[in-house]
Amino acid sequence: MNTQHIAIIGVGMAGVVCARTLRQAGHNVTLFEKSRGLGGRMATRSSAFGSFDHGTQYFTVRDPRFELALGTVPGVCKPWSANAVRVLDPMGRVIEAGLPGGERHWVATPGMNGLVKAWAAPLVEDGNVQLQTRVTKISADPLHKNGWQLHTEGDGGSQHVYGGFDKVILAIPPAQASELLKASGQSALAAPLKDVRVDPCWTLMVAYPQAVQPGLITIGPQWNAARSTHHRIAWMARESSKPGRERIERWTVQASAPWSAEHINDSADRITGKLLKAFAEITGIRATPAHVEAHRWLYAKTAQPLGQSHLWFKAEGIGLCGDWCLGHRAEDAFVSGLELALSVLSKR
Repeated sequence: MNTQHIAIIGVGMAGVVCARTLRQAGHNVTLFEKSRGLGGRMATRSSAFGSFDHGTQYFTVRDPRFELALGTVPGVCKPWSANAVRVLDPMGRVIEAGLPGGERHWVATPGMNGLVKAWAAPLVEDGNVQLQTRVTKISADPLHKNGWQLHTEGDGGSQHVYGGFDKVILAIPPAQASELLKASGQSALAAPLKDVRVDPCWTLMVAYPQAVQPGLITIGPQWNAARSTHHRIAWMARESSKPGRERIERWTVQASAPWSAEHINDSADRITGKLLKAFAEITGIRATPAHVEAHRWLYAKTAQPLGQSHLWFKAEGIGLCGDWCLGHRAEDAFVSGLELALSVLSKR
């Protein structure tokens, strides 16, 4: 076999699945990520009061390949049963509480990033994961025929060029992928992305340690998850209700896409105040949280997908993958990363 060196930009579900598949086939894979940790939107934020899954909330398993892959890391994922009821908020708006029936809903432990981290462990052990490293441009490698080099920028502005890559995979949101391709003189490859749309999301994380007292396990509503019709809030989840989590009462609150887009450039303090007010209206929890934090996802949920599992430009040796290719589910990211890897490995 002709072992190749492949660069993958992005360490979310799609990027890591693509990387592990190519590594298992015997290729040398190096991952690049501008953030501090693995997971992408399969993210977990730590605090003094426990963790928050401030990105993906849960996932389902429909594709048999996904089920087989989960079996390679036994014990990492657990079913989450959030009680389902119907309630009205004080303004008379209906909230669908709980998760839709008909299939099991899963979370990774000890946080949602646990699954991606488990799958990425061999790559980390290889020393082939470069975190806090933003790729700014892809260019032809003058020392490697038909190869690529990556121009990167680290924290503090340090710059470095990594070379010798036979292929490059972009496992990042479509807007970022388009920007990188254009900066690299590959505008034609970005053309299929022009109609893909991914909505933003402001996420609020709050903790109430006073709820962990003798005889008092939770405060507020008796349900653990809700889809909301409130104009500010789309989703709420009690983090302590998920398996393998700390007992301290914690909530993750995700704003609606229209409201997030309208307030995308607001300060975190302003967002916090508005979402706390809406959260209190819906749940009746008016206590002051001991911990409150807001996070802005510029690219959170796919509104208009690409309509195919991936893009593979064989002549250029450049591919693109992500949940946005198929939808917004974690499993969409898995399928996208896997099928791109299979295209790279194909002899056709």
